[in-house]
Amino acid sequence: MNLDFLSGIGDAIAAFFESPLVQLGLQAIGVYVVIIWLASAYWAFRDMQGRTANPVVPYLAAALVVGFTPVFFIFGILVYRIIRPQERLGDAYERGLAEEALIAEIEQIEHCATCGRKVHEEWIICPTCRTRLKRVCPHCSKLVGLEWSICAWCGRDFERREALAAVGSVPVRPIRDRAPAPAPAAAPVAAAAKVATPAPMAEPAAAAVAVPTVRTTRTSRSAAERSARGPTTSG
Repeated sequence: MNLDFLSGIGDAIAAFFESPLVQLGLQAIGVYVVIIWLASAYWAFRDMQGRTANPVVPYLAAALVVGFTPVFFIFGILVYRIIRPQERLGDAYERGLAEEALIAEIEQIEHCATCGRKVHEEWIICPTCRTRLKRVCPHCSKLVGLEWSICAWCGRDFERREALAAVGSVPVRPIRDRAPAPAPAAAPVAAAAKVATPAPMAEPAAAAVAVPTVRTTRTSRSAAERSARGPTTSG
């Protein structure tokens, strides 16, 4: 009797699975499992693309899920979630941007070049080591850097101003206070010539010139007297 009971249960189960409605349901479940299996492989492929820049690794991740078959693909998904990178490329990029922004913000905080302490952007002198940090523009009265050659606020040229100040600091003597110009070079030469020429030698030369002149004058007078006396004696 027990055997008849067990055979009756077996026949009922077989009749249940042989039902067209149950067969259709089983086929639908099988198709659904296959779709989930392939979708899981595609998900692993896309997920790995967002986590690595290597173009081959996403295909390996999809092959891992497919290799576990539609029956055990759940275990393939578990293995993939364990070995995949923990950070996406977008998250890593955002984290890098945040770090760079933090570093830039820290670098914007001014520090004293001598003692390295933080200083305020409007301070002129470091209160710790008394190092000069900035200067005041004489034209617009705004703070400018020590290395600036021109004011960014009013356009004042510091290099030109310093050059003019350097030129103006040199004392210039007025014309009336200047020393007289030195004598020309001809005067010392003439004085040297006077000193070098002996005075006694000039007198004989003058006498030698004077004697022929007196003799010529006397000869001309004697010739005139003779010409004047000649006609008187003959008459």
